[in-house]
This record gives sequence, C-alpha cells and structure tokens, in this order.
Amino acid sequence: MDGLDDIVEEFLVESHENLDQLDTDLVALEQEPDSRERLSSIFRTIHTIKGTSGFLAFHRLEEVTHIGENMLSRLRDGALDLTPQRTDALLEMVDCVRSLLASIEANGGEGNVDVSAVVAAISAAMEDQPAATAPAPVEPAAEVTVAPKPARSRKAAARPAAAVASPAAAPTPRKAPARKAPAAKAAAAAVPVAEALVPSPAVPVPAPIAEVPAPVSPVLPSPRSEPIVESAESDGAPAAEGAGGQTRRAVADSTIRVDVDLLDELMLLVGELVLTRNQIVQYVGRSNDTDLLRASQRLNLIASELQEGVMKTRMQPIDHIWSKLPRVVRDLGMQCGKSVRLEMEGRETELDKTLLEAVKDPLTHLVRNSVDHGIEAPATRTGAGKAAEGVLTLRAKHESGQVVVEVADDGAGIDPARIGAKAVERGLVSPDALSRMSPQDVLQLIFLPGFSTAAAVTNVSGRGVGMDVVKTNIESIGGTIEVESVPGRGTVCRLRIPLTLAIVPALTVECAGDRYAIPQISLQELVALDAEKAATAVEEVGGAPVYRLRGELLPLVRLTDVLGLTSDRHDGHVVIAVLRSEGRRFGLVVDRVINTEEIVVKAVGGQLKAIGLYSGATVLGDGAVALILDVQALARRALRTETTDRQDAREGAALASASETERQRMLLASIGGGRRVAIPLDTVTRLEQVRTESVERVGNREVVQYRGAILPIVRLDRHLGAYGESDREVLEVIVYSDHGRSVAIVVEEILDIVDGEAAVRSDIDDLGLLGSAVLGDKVTELLDVRAAILAADPAFYSAPLPTTPAGVPAPLLEV
Repeated sequence: MDGLDDIVEEFLVESHENLDQLDTDLVALEQEPDSRERLSSIFRTIHTIKGTSGFLAFHRLEEVTHIGENMLSRLRDGALDLTPQRTDALLEMVDCVRSLLASIEANGGEGNVDVSAVVAAISAAMEDQPAATAPAPVEPAAEVTVAPKPARSRKAAARPAAAVASPAAAPTPRKAPARKAPAAKAAAAAVPVAEALVPSPAVPVPAPIAEVPAPVSPVLPSPRSEPIVESAESDGAPAAEGAGGQTRRAVADSTIRVDVDLLDELMLLVGELVLTRNQIVQYVGRSNDTDLLRASQRLNLIASELQEGVMKTRMQPIDHIWSKLPRVVRDLGMQCGKSVRLEMEGRETELDKTLLEAVKDPLTHLVRNSVDHGIEAPATRTGAGKAAEGVLTLRAKHESGQVVVEVADDGAGIDPARIGAKAVERGLVSPDALSRMSPQDVLQLIFLPGFSTAAAVTNVSGRGVGMDVVKTNIESIGGTIEVESVPGRGTVCRLRIPLTLAIVPALTVECAGDRYAIPQISLQELVALDAEKAATAVEEVGGAPVYRLRGELLPLVRLTDVLGLTSDRHDGHVVIAVLRSEGRRFGLVVDRVINTEEIVVKAVGGQLKAIGLYSGATVLGDGAVALILDVQALARRALRTETTDRQDAREGAALASASETERQRMLLASIGGGRRVAIPLDTVTRLEQVRTESVERVGNREVVQYRGAILPIVRLDRHLGAYGESDREVLEVIVYSDHGRSVAIVVEEILDIVDGEAAVRSDIDDLGLLGSAVLGDKVTELLDVRAAILAADPAFYSAPLPTTPAGVPAPLLEV
C-alpha cells in the first residue's frame, strides 16, 4: 500500500470486509425478504461506507452508496418490497463499490469508474420501472477489464456481481470466478480470451473467464482481490505489480483481526518458552557436546525471533492515544481563555498495548496541567514578550530500550521558591528540610499527595490529586517521571517507559549468597574497584558513602544494608551498579555480577510487594527464583540519605569556617546568569587567561597545556549550574597549586578583591557552596573551593604528584 494514507488504508480494509459480508447478506435476504434484522445490517454497512467516503472526498463512491442507502431505507421501513430486480440493483451497487475501492487502492483515486448506470438502475428499481430502461453504457472492450453489463434479469442466477466477489467472503450460493488484476496489459489479455470463449459479446465476460480451462490460464491476468473496470491507460502505470514484476498483495489480504486475549495467551506461552530456553542454554553451556551446543544456539536464535515477533503484534503507535489530545487542548484552552497550539513529534513511536492503555490517563493529566497551570493568558504572554499563542509539544522516541515521552510547554515555568512555600504551608515538608533541598529536589515536591498551587478549586484543577497519581501509575509499570523547568520559559515533564512488561533484559547480581535481578532499563554502567582503589576512592560525606565517578559525586547504597544482610565478600573489592532514576544517578553496591539475560516478569504476593523493594520475581536459567529490585524505591532511599547528610555536613563546614571567612580577603568573580562567587584569596596562586581553542579533552574531562604541565579544568558555571557564555574566545582562569599539583578554575570575569571580615553572612547555600554573604552591596555565593578542585582533579588531596625517573614531577593529570 505504497503512498496510501493510513486512514484510507484502514477504510479500504474495513470496506472490503463489509462488502464480503454484504454479498452473503443480500443473497440470504432473497430467501427471507421480510428479515428486518438483515436489512438493518445491510443498511448500516452501506451507511458507514457512504459516510466515510464523503469524509475522504470520494464523491462517486458517496453517490452510488447514497442511492443504495435510499433504497435500503425504504425496504427496511416497509415502503418497498424486495423483488428480484431490486436485489439485482443492490448487487450491482456492491460490484460498483468494489470496483471503486480497487481503483482507490491501485491509483489513490476513483479513476474513471462510471457509476451512472448503477445509479440509474437503482433509481428505476425504486420506481418499479423495467430494468432495461437504465442500460449500462457500452464502452470499448480495449479499455475495460470487465465487459459492459446489460440489465440483469432474474434468470442470471450466477450473478456477475456475485461472480467478482472476493473468495474470502463467507460461503454463498453464487459461484466465485477467478479474480482479475487491474493492470493495463492484464486487461488487454483478458478481453480477447473472453471473446474466444463466449459465443456472443452480449454475455457478461466475468463468468466465462472463471471457467477458462487450465491450459489457457497462463494468459489470464494475475489473481487480484478486486476487479478494476477503468482503463489502465487513463490512470497511469499498473498498480497490481510490485517490485520485480510480482503481484502485490491487496490491502484486504494484508491484515487480519486477532482477539487481544489470544495475543495475551500467546505472549504467556512465549514467556515460558524464554524461561525454558534460558535453562537449556545454561545447561548446554556446561556440556562438551558440540551438536547439542549447536542445537541450543539455533533454539536460542529462533526463540528470540519468535519473542520479538509476538511482541510486535502487541505494539501500537502512540498516536492511538495522542489522537484524542487535540480536542482536549482545544476545549480546555477555550475554557481557560487561552490560545494553545499543540505540536506532536514521533507519533509513529510504538509501545506495548498494555502500557499504552496504562499511560493514557497520566499523559492526559499532564497535558491538562500544562494548559491550565503552565501556559499563560494571551495578555500575560504578550506583556512578557512572548507570542500570544502558547505552544504545547508532545514528543516520543525510542531511547536505550525504552520509550521517552515528553510533554513540554513554553509557559511560565515552575518557581521552586513558590513550590517550597506552598509545600511548607500545606505541611508536606518542614522548613528545615526545605532549606536543605536543591532546586531540583524542590520540583519533585509537586508529586507529593495533596500538593496543589491552584488558588481555587475548579473543575480543571485545585483538589491536590493528580500529579501523585501520575507518578504512582507510571512507576507501577516500571517507568519514571522527571520534571525540568525554567521560570519564565517553560516546563518539560519526561516519562521513561519500558517497551513491554512481559519480557525484559536484566542484570543478575548476587548479594549475601542470594541473587537479584535489576532491569537494564535503569542500568547505566558497571564499576569494579579493586581493594586498593576502593580504600581511597569511596569517601564518606556526612556518614554516607559516595564515589566520585569522573568528577561527579555518586551516592552509594549497599544492598546488604538495605536488606539487613551481611556480605559474604571479604576481599575488599567493590562492585557498583550505576543506576538512574527520576533524573538522578546513584550507585548500588553488590557482592558480584552474575550475568545478563532476558527475564520473564512474574507478579509477587502482597507481603513482598508491601516491603517496597521488589517490583516482581522471575525464574532464572538454572530454575532458581530471583526477586526483581525496585530501582525507584532504592533511588528514593539513596538520594534522601545522601541529600540530608551531605547538606548537614556542608552546614557544619560552613559554621566551622565562619570566623575564618571574616578574616579572609576574597576574590570576587562572576560566573554567568548574574551570579557572583567569592573565593578565598589564599587559594589563588595565579590569575591567567587561556584561549578557548587551546582547551583539549582527556576522556570526559577538559585540560589545558600550561607551563609544561597538563592542568585539569573545572568551569564554575557548569559546576554550579549557572551556564554562562559558551562562545568566548578567551577564558579567565584562576590557578590553584599545592604539593606540585595544579588545577584551573574558569570564571566569566574577575571583578574585585574585597575584605570578607565585615561581610553579612547567611547559611543559604546550594550544591558546591559553603553559604552566602553580602559583599560589595550584592549577595555573593561562597565557593566550596575543595569541592571545585576535586571536581577537576579527584586525586588532588589524596596522593602526591608522581615523579619521572629523573625526579621531575610528571604531568599533573592522572588519566
């Protein structure tokens, strides 16, 4: 169906099915002409085809079905009696509709199919006029595949209309002849054969063609579901042939309807097959039988392909639920007095049908929330320099074995200060806890039960239910939700959803002698540390273990601590599974990694579910049962502990150094976004300028060659989340050196050197800061210099600089 619109293709499929049933119903109606139920069924079918054809602008198809609908309506209401002439007229209508559909499928339009004869025949039948008063026009034989039909009599029991019915139709008393292709050369070949076999051109061609003996069959046209009665010359190249000259399958033959319950049952069987496959593969892996190994590899390949094929049968484009959202946005926009344009990207992205149904309500709620809370009124938008019309964008894509769905608006954004104040007001969080939260943590408060910023309760929002349900529903299917927002610019809600819930790839790990499965959708990487490196690389911040992974602080959770068990590994080695949840990363420390395999997810009982650490269970290849860890629950535990303890540690460090700060002279620097930082002058060795083009990379870290050494760089704007100008040709650099090691701290501009003794201080801080102070009549952030230096060079304070054999310090960067 190259080039056909999806709507037209679906219309053709359904119409062909309806026409096959119509053939059966019309013939059966002759046996029981008083059956109102059968008449009503025929009427509804023709009415459906008529309505859709009008919508798709197929005017001739609409015309012929409209006149047929009129007759059926009068027959149904008892105004007319069913006579042989009227039955013939209705069957001719079915033939004509079939020809029109064949032309639409082959050429994308109705071609030159003439419907006037059929319209005249039906009109005459309704008025009880002789059928001969509306003869079909005779066209040149060279331009048609099917010879012109005279008015049919009751005698023609092997009705040509029935003769061209698809063999797929339900059994009828009429004889189904061979089907014909619409190609021009097929038409040219078919007519001469027909003329050679029949004594008179007045006899309809289709019936004789159906009885052509086998020796003549090579000159007949290729089989085709529907005949086309228009000239191929007038409508372009033959549409019946595909690549290589082979007959293309008709649209009616390219789809099949299957009950969803049957697909679910098939999926369960495939799941059991996967489990058995895993067991056989593990068993054969311990065997030395080459033939058995080869057979198991073949089984593995076939099972994987079968699993993929069955999963595809359950996949549906996300547009199935998106298609309802334009109306939601339009109605809600009018209700709120806002002008909103909805844009969609990735409508063809496919998702498992079960997950598609599960995500429908959460997605609808996020869209309503964006229109109601996110996008401003037109007057407000124009006052802020925006277009009066707001833009709401839906995006969907496949990424790392999952589907990522974004709901983004260009509205007012979310103000963390307002969110925090409302959460405190509603008693959802204490002021002390709020003061220790980062802005990203504050945004997550919108998912707390009972949270709402609406000023009044309306039929749209304000009751404090919704976002918590959204998060619960998404997590119940193994997904996550993240929120990003920039005040004044807009908000993005990002859903990460697994492709399917039935069979998922997983990492099998061991802890205290037991095995557990971690869905790979949440796994980013594995880090293995030997005993020597683990002793120095794993640090303690506020009593919580952390690991610096490529300069980023990674909070650690020991699975043994979570489960209340004792590790059976005593060699000092540490294995970290780096996981991602809700936009944050953390490390799960396990005893050892076993392998990766596809697992079949099984539900767990209420007692295990209530623990809150397991999302399911599975049977491993050796027959052992393993629990599937709930990564979201582990993340909440890890990040909550890390955030609280780390913030408390920073507060203690800030208070301990308060008197020291008063006596220090401070270097003021801007880092972009209107933010200023203060850096103790005794941590400044030199001030330099470095050209941007001289910055190079080692792995994921930036370095610069400076005075015969390689200096690691930390950009304060990125380190502190300010993100200043990125197109500057010259970088302002603060160099700090100690014990033969140096780092380069990049700022936007050096402002001044001030005395910090009389500064008005505050413990209001954020990640990477020790607090804030009023310096030069402006609030200035106090930089945590140690954290910034460690971000550039994690080994800066832990080891002296290695030397070369000649005793000269080696380059400063450890790779």
